[in-house]
Amino acid sequence: VIVSSVQHQARHSFYWQFVFHTYTTAFTLVNGNGTPKAEGYSLHQKQIFLGLGAISYSACIGALPLAFANRYTLKSPLMQLFVKKLLPAPLLGLMSAFTVAIVRSPEFDNGIEVMDRNGNVIGVSKKAGEKAVMETALSRAVLFGTTFFLPEVLMYFVQRARFVKNPRALGPVRMSVIMSVLAGMLPVSFSMFSQCGEIKREDLEPEILTSTEETEFFYNRGI
Repeated sequence: VIVSSVQHQARHSFYWQFVFHTYTTAFTLVNGNGTPKAEGYSLHQKQIFLGLGAISYSACIGALPLAFANRYTLKSPLMQLFVKKLLPAPLLGLMSAFTVAIVRSPEFDNGIEVMDRNGNVIGVSKKAGEKAVMETALSRAVLFGTTFFLPEVLMYFVQRARFVKNPRALGPVRMSVIMSVLAGMLPVSFSMFSQCGEIKREDLEPEILTSTEETEFFYNRGI
């Protein structure tokens, strides 16, 4: 996040965002729900293939603002602020959510295990899988979108107010601000949704409810 935020060339931005999305995609693969199974081929291989496509696409989209700014040589300070500072943040958040949804798409297709309050597996639900992936994607978008956006806004006001007199000190100050925001956002994003997700009876498929009268069910959301 830190290295990506200080890039001024589209090529360098693409490279570092490729590295960033590779790391977060690997993290998603390791910490997803392990219920989905596949026949005839490795589901893990399919997820890696989908992940590589999502990583490449996300890195390209993330580098687009800089490519656009460098291509058309935008001179307006307002346009420079929007294209180089403000626009990359929502793009990074959106692409972070996108990679989660793509890599964990088998949970949409195959469903995940749903348990009652005693931990007994009631069945496998696609609706629970969709809920788990969407919650994780949203929390990831909030984490990295805010971490990319808020420091840029703060640094803009720091520079305008001339709180930092020495231009060489702006780099360390920027890094400190980014690290502080990231450290603050990590527990926020992880606590947005419970690790043990909850889903109501009426939100589940009727075919998996025939064996129980429970009204609340639980699932492993993943991280």
